[in-house]
Amino acid sequence: MSDAPIEPQAFQGGVRVVDIGDVRVARGLTRRHRAHCRHLHLVYDDSERRVWCEDCESEVEPFDAFRGLVEQMDGHVKRLQRRERELAEAESFAARSRAVKALDEVWRSKRLTPLCPHCSEALLPEDMTRGLAFMDRDLARGQRARRGSKKR
Repeated sequence: MSDAPIEPQAFQGGVRVVDIGDVRVARGLTRRHRAHCRHLHLVYDDSERRVWCEDCESEVEPFDAFRGLVEQMDGHVKRLQRRERELAEAESFAARSRAVKALDEVWRSKRLTPLCPHCSEALLPEDMTRGLAFMDRDLARGQRARRGSKKR
């Protein structure tokens, strides 16, 4: 232990948080070590036509600054595309879910059964448990579109 006296601290207003970067600046150093800085806070100086990092206070090559901007924008675009895919998937799942809930609600009633929207034949739960025939959605939509254009 050191022999330095203990300085009493006033905690009545709460604990004071000290930014280490401010301490480094007070000692005449930069906020961050130059070797560890990723140059995330760039300053573009129009009058001097230079780019420098606000954290480590070193000059940054224009190509490196441009590359940083492009990488950041690319990350934002990829995040937006991923979000768009997730939303489309959630919307399609919700549409299926609503359709199944509507069918289930009608089947739970004691006297009613849903009808096929095309041929108006009754759809019974037993029809679904014996196995279903499947068809590609795009093919089914194409057939409906062709039938609709023939009727006109």
